[in-house]
Amino acid sequence: MTAAEQHPGPAMPPTDGMRPADGMRPGGPTPGGPTPGGPTSGGPTPGGGRPPRRWLKALVVFLLIAIPAGYLVISALQSRNGGEDKAEAASAKGLSAGYPTRVQRRIYDVPVPPYSKKVAFYETNSWKVSSLYVQFVTDRDGLDAFLAKIGTRRSALAEGEVTITGDQAKKVGWQVGAAGHDWAGMVLKQKDPQPKLRITVKFDSPAHPKVYVVSTVTP
Repeated sequence: MTAAEQHPGPAMPPTDGMRPADGMRPGGPTPGGPTPGGPTSGGPTPGGGRPPRRWLKALVVFLLIAIPAGYLVISALQSRNGGEDKAEAASAKGLSAGYPTRVQRRIYDVPVPPYSKKVAFYETNSWKVSSLYVQFVTDRDGLDAFLAKIGTRRSALAEGEVTITGDQAKKVGWQVGAAGHDWAGMVLKQKDPQPKLRITVKFDSPAHPKVYVVSTVTP
C-alpha cells in the first residue's frame, strides 16, 4: 500500500462543477432511504383521525327518523286543511289561474281587488251570450271595494242565498251551495249593454271571504 493510500487527501469536487447528491455524500443517507428523524412508512401518523363520536352517530340517526316524520305531518295537515280546495281545483278544469285581462274585467265589469288570492277565471263565447266566470279570495276591505266599484254594497248580499245556478257551477267545477257553509249572494241587473252579474260569497272565514262571480253579456 502506498503512502497516498494510507493518508488520503481531502475529497476533490467533481470536475463538472455539480455537488454530489445528499444520498451520495459520505456518511449521508443511502439513496432512496428515509430521512433521519422522519416518519417511517406503514406506521400511524402523529395526530391521526379520531374514531367518530357517539353523539354524532346519534344525531345522524335522529335526523334520518325525524325529517321523514316531519314531512308526513306537514303533508297530513295540508291535506286536511286544503281538501276542499284540492277537490274543487281537480274538478275546475275550465278555470285558468290568474287575473282576467284588463279588457275582460272592463267588458264584464268584474274589478277583481288587488292582492286577491286563488284568482281564476273562465270565459265562454257564443253568438247568443258570452260569460266570464271569476273566483277570488279577498279580505273585508277588498270585498267592500269590489262591491262599491260595481255599484252595490255588502248589505245587498242575501244571507243563505246562492245565486249561481247549478249548470253554471258545474261548468267550472264550483262547489257553491254545498251544505255546511256560510253563503250569501245577489244578482246585479244592469241596463244593456251592461253585463248581468251573479255573485255568491262564501263567508266561512269572514276575514277572507271567497267570491264567485258569473258575468253575462248579451251581444
